[in-house]
Amino acid sequence: MLKLKRFLKDYKKNIIIGPICKLIEAVLELLVPLVMASIIDDGVRVGNTSYVYKMGGVMVLLAVAGLASALVCQYMASRASQGVGTKIRRELFKHINTLSHNELDMLGTPSLITRMTNDINQVQSGVAMSIRLLTRAPFIVVGAIVMSMIINLKMSVIFLIATVLIGITLYLVMSRSIPIFSAIQKKLDRIGLISRENLSGNRVIRAFSKQDSETQRINNATEDLAKTSIRVSMLSALLSPVTYAVTDLSIIAIIYFGAINVNIGGGMLSGDIIALVNYMTQILLAMIVVANLVVLLTKASASAERINAVFETKPSVVEKNHSDIIIPDDKNISQVKFDDVTFTYNSDGDDELTDISFEIKKGQTIGIIGGTGSGKSTLINLIPRFYDVKKGAVLVDGVNVKEYPFIQLRKQIGIVPQQSVLFSGTIRDNMKWQNENAADDDIYKALKIAQAYDFVSKLPKGLDSFVEQGGKNFSGGQRQRLCIARAITGNPKILILDDSFSALDFATDAKLRMALAENTKDMTVIIVTQRCSTIRNSDLILVLDDGCLAGKGTHEELFENCETYREICLSQLSETEVKG
Repeated sequence: MLKLKRFLKDYKKNIIIGPICKLIEAVLELLVPLVMASIIDDGVRVGNTSYVYKMGGVMVLLAVAGLASALVCQYMASRASQGVGTKIRRELFKHINTLSHNELDMLGTPSLITRMTNDINQVQSGVAMSIRLLTRAPFIVVGAIVMSMIINLKMSVIFLIATVLIGITLYLVMSRSIPIFSAIQKKLDRIGLISRENLSGNRVIRAFSKQDSETQRINNATEDLAKTSIRVSMLSALLSPVTYAVTDLSIIAIIYFGAINVNIGGGMLSGDIIALVNYMTQILLAMIVVANLVVLLTKASASAERINAVFETKPSVVEKNHSDIIIPDDKNISQVKFDDVTFTYNSDGDDELTDISFEIKKGQTIGIIGGTGSGKSTLINLIPRFYDVKKGAVLVDGVNVKEYPFIQLRKQIGIVPQQSVLFSGTIRDNMKWQNENAADDDIYKALKIAQAYDFVSKLPKGLDSFVEQGGKNFSGGQRQRLCIARAITGNPKILILDDSFSALDFATDAKLRMALAENTKDMTVIIVTQRCSTIRNSDLILVLDDGCLAGKGTHEELFENCETYREICLSQLSETEVKG
């Protein structure tokens, strides 16, 4: 929790005034037993009715003043906790966006969502309760002990013993609860993962009639969470009965020894005993609050640790420059160059790409083909620097991608990923992602090139048609074409199509490739595909096999000289069709 204290710096007034108001309430509360004792000893015992009414009025004033102080504290705590929660959420989201693909893969989407929501809520509650109760409860306990010493020093020993016993109980429960609460948050991550998979893959689950097995899977996860939660709840449940038992025994001791002191003339009055019982009751209530506070702060502490783990995760891909660099104005420089590139996702893992070297000239159309897992997507992810190479260099316009600021590099590149992702809003909103100033004419041109104009123009609202989350109100082929149009609208120097024709029929595929060839003459186009027919007319074809460059050249050259490419082609077309 202390590592997150920097988010409290704008709420210093709240975290000072709040506890002060709560301390004022506590002081007023500690005065009540004394007033009550005086009412009994100086009013009721001697029959002074006017004194009883007078002191009764004082008690009412103490209650009203205490209520006012509590309300001010509540307001300050709410402002601070909600503000801190908002700041943490913003900073965490901002930090997550600085992480590279490698860190995001490691942390996992479900876990990050849980940390952004549930964990921050726990910290928020911890801040609010700390401002409201963290100072009040200990002050009540210490104040009650001091007041008991003022009333009768010998009787205060009972208070000291009771407080120590309850404190030991709190420590034992707290020290054993923190690891369990951390485990609970991890189990929530697991439930989030399963829920996400089931909701996004619902159609696949139904297609394979796996509802029962998936139900069992979520049942196992929730049962595991329930068992862990019950375990920590049973541990926390010990607090109240132990606290009550110690307090009740202390009250019995106060009454017993107090009665002896009153009867044998030990200098105590009946009101003193009532005051001591009230102080012990206040300690009981304060300790119950502390017990609940311990549970809450334990949860908040476990959540804060998870949040800090994200903040402490540093991106492996970082910018060297934040200002745009000067790009050499030389037409002979390659648009993209891989110079003996080797790459691995994990430092201790096997290489995903090994000794890859090739050059792409400006305006060329490049095809990348290979079997599943051959490293095609990995290779193109190195161009916009989603990952850093292990060895060698990737150059864009003759400059190492590590030298570019992220914005300058990625503004030159339009990417259509394997998974077609659209965002909720309108079609126009989605088309303007890379170029916010794109005119409708530019968007329509891109839609026509991507073969999406026909179905978009038939929609009642055209470009203003609503896109549901993930583009679920469009078919797979329509989503792919809209994603291609979005990339083209940005008018990038380099257009990367990562298996972006997979949901298109062959006729639409052919039309799209023809439109790209006619309208993107100055644009370097890189097409990753499984279909040899899609890239057969490319200026250069790269063939990947198990992370190695098995061949490069034109369709005819590779069909004659590259066995891997030849096998891929003949697995899809006859030899006559391939040569034709």
